[in-house]
Amino acid sequence: MIKFDDFFKEITAKGKVKVKFNMNAGNKNYPALDLLLSDDLRWMEMNCWKSKQANNNYSDAEYVLAFAQYYTYGSNYYMFGGLYKIEKIIPEVYDQIGYRLTLQNEFKEYIKRLIIKLDRPVGRDIYNKPFENVQRDFNPEIYELTPSARLSNFNGYNNVLLSHKDLQIIAKYEAPEWKNALENVKGIYIITDISNGKIYIGSATGKSGIWQRWYSYAKGLSGDNKDFANILKKHGEDYIKNNFTYAILEIFDIKTKDDYIIRREHYWMKVFQTIKFGMNN
Repeated sequence: MIKFDDFFKEITAKGKVKVKFNMNAGNKNYPALDLLLSDDLRWMEMNCWKSKQANNNYSDAEYVLAFAQYYTYGSNYYMFGGLYKIEKIIPEVYDQIGYRLTLQNEFKEYIKRLIIKLDRPVGRDIYNKPFENVQRDFNPEIYELTPSARLSNFNGYNNVLLSHKDLQIIAKYEAPEWKNALENVKGIYIITDISNGKIYIGSATGKSGIWQRWYSYAKGLSGDNKDFANILKKHGEDYIKNNFTYAILEIFDIKTKDDYIIRREHYWMKVFQTIKFGMNN
């Protein structure tokens, strides 16, 4: 388990930080999560609102970590919405927008991807909490880090198209929906080098199906493939990370005989002529 404090600890050097949990109870028509995912301006308005009550006032905090309740999982789950620098509107106003927030670069890559889980509900409609008290009061953990908002849920084998970086994130955090889907089927997959259009046809016949094969690509870059190892040696790690994409051509029940899957692999290699024009050397 990765603790909330450990993941975000570097921001404490920036200054005083508050954590804002935007919930849905008082915003049933416009849940915080929906506003965040759709980049609706009301997401920012929600986080810039100021009242005299401590639970909706940043006081003397300099930064805020904003979260939206991830109601698709449950009331104790929250999606990360960004780290913002706080500027008070002067003269001070209440029960309206009272702050200007500026998005910071730190943790920007985790927006709409990072999901945390709390031990207990926050208990109020919108709640601000000093950073140093959050771990003590709610014992949050990093629950999931999805490749991107559009891939927060596995949406079908025929819709899979992953960059190598996405695949590495899925493997590193063993994203539950993806792992469950990929380890329960064998299959034929296609890897494309988007820098030159060359493709590779591969098969996954192991006990853990496509997950087992793709996990090896994510962890070792070449996946013990001799041709990919040569590419890695010639061009370096960044070449594969920046140019390889992964998709699925066919899936099979995990009990399917390996020799049948190999025959299908050879069929697709002929279709795309990957020995002559691709990466199946």
